[in-house]
Amino acid sequence: MAKHGARDSRRRDSRYGRGAPPGPTPQDQSFTCGHCKRFVGALPSGGHHRNHCPYCLYSRHVDAVKSGDRLSGCGGMMAPIGAFQRPNGEHVIVHQCERCGFERFNRIQADDDFELVLSLPIVPPRSAKPATGETPAE
Repeated sequence: MAKHGARDSRRRDSRYGRGAPPGPTPQDQSFTCGHCKRFVGALPSGGHHRNHCPYCLYSRHVDAVKSGDRLSGCGGMMAPIGAFQRPNGEHVIVHQCERCGFERFNRIQADDDFELVLSLPIVPPRSAKPATGETPAE
């Protein structure tokens, strides 16, 4: 006979507290890019969420409030419209949804086409934290 609560403990994922996150888990993040149609596998290293194609740098508008929540109802393609470099040297791609205009920025990943990243227009750095006296953009 199974110990009381054993079944519940198997369902829990310690990374997300009591239950699994709403959306794909890291092992099922493979997809076919909606822009270049190439197969994209899971992240080779670093990061928690695959959020753009490493070949053409396009993304899809799947996150609503925070990265990885996969709760957006839009689903539009997000074009890489620019890039910037953080003070620590990290490169970041800025995406804009072709359907609704939503803008999001994403760190580059180890397998991204770095020459393509460098060919993007340089844009002013973005921050998830609002400047003093400002409210975050929605």
